[in-house]
Amino acid sequence: MPTRTDPNGGTDDSGRWSRTDRERSRALLVLADGEVFEGEAIGAPPPGGLAHGELVFNTVLSGYQEVVTDPSYAGQVVAFTYPHIGNYGVSPSDDEARRPWCRGIVVRDLTLRPSSWRAAGSLEDFLVRNRVPGITGVDTRRLTRHLREVGALGCAFGTADESQLRAAAAAEPGTTGRDLVSGVTTGTPYERGAGTLRVVAYDFGVKETMLRSLGTLARITVVPASFPAARTLELEPDGVLLSNGPGDPAALGTLVGTICELLGKVPLFGICLGHQLLGAALGARTFKLAFGHHGGNHPVRRLDTGRVEITSQNHNYAVEAASLPDRGATATRVTHVNLNDGVVEGIRCDHLAAFGVQYHPEAGPGPHDARYLFEEFRSLIEGTS
Repeated sequence: MPTRTDPNGGTDDSGRWSRTDRERSRALLVLADGEVFEGEAIGAPPPGGLAHGELVFNTVLSGYQEVVTDPSYAGQVVAFTYPHIGNYGVSPSDDEARRPWCRGIVVRDLTLRPSSWRAAGSLEDFLVRNRVPGITGVDTRRLTRHLREVGALGCAFGTADESQLRAAAAAEPGTTGRDLVSGVTTGTPYERGAGTLRVVAYDFGVKETMLRSLGTLARITVVPASFPAARTLELEPDGVLLSNGPGDPAALGTLVGTICELLGKVPLFGICLGHQLLGAALGARTFKLAFGHHGGNHPVRRLDTGRVEITSQNHNYAVEAASLPDRGATATRVTHVNLNDGVVEGIRCDHLAAFGVQYHPEAGPGPHDARYLFEEFRSLIEGTS
């Protein structure tokens, strides 16, 4: 039976959005290994009452709108470990992309009455408007423990029969071996920023906050992921940014080939997926983490100073340290490591003027410890680092 979750209804004091009574239907979340979690349907009803994707968890305490609109979550369902999601509503200025790319969200308790002077609406209205399904009332503590033990899994959730959900979860292919970048990249080049440098940014799923951060240093031409290296060089950029994005870097051989053509001809800065693709272009291998790094509080050590940075992260794949070349023109050193599990968080090839980091120096909201990396990019371009 449906359950009534907001008995009061009405509007907030400013009258900016409606808080009508909502009838919530019982829903289930089923994992590919057969685990079942009960909850209630929220957001936009998925076709046939069923949504599916690769399930991961994120530990952020705030920034849920930025998570939902981050293109790096394409193909995935995001479970939030923080119990109360939606507290401060949503604001258009917090969108990281033109629309959400995740397959859905899982929460313990979706706040019905947001409270913030910035709020332009509720998270649930945002989900409905952008056709994002979700499920609330889930025991996310038990769910997170399970994912930490068994790793990221295919899942299905919704109001469909349990048998249908089980079949969809078992059939979910996940992100391994899949090119998800082609679905989120821009179709045509566009311009951003007002700095003095000229930078070409490859859009593998670039975030708005990343462009804003870089835009203080450079005039940016954002180009599609498939943009040929020759055309990039024709633009005579001072540097090239390789952005974040979704999916398995091992499935993106064409993009690796493009980066190989740029290496040594223009300074390169890779972030997240861009960092992984840069590592592959330098000769390294990548691998999939058990449950990935998704959150805003990951400690990373900067090896040249010993300083520990608190970082924002969102990735399922990483560069294999042992596979990095240690001699010749592509000799590459590890610059940053994750203190939780030792995963490579940064690399640098001095001879080819290229470096990358696995985490997000532009994070917003989030720790700002790594904002200096954009100045490092400027120094690399100007030949002072």
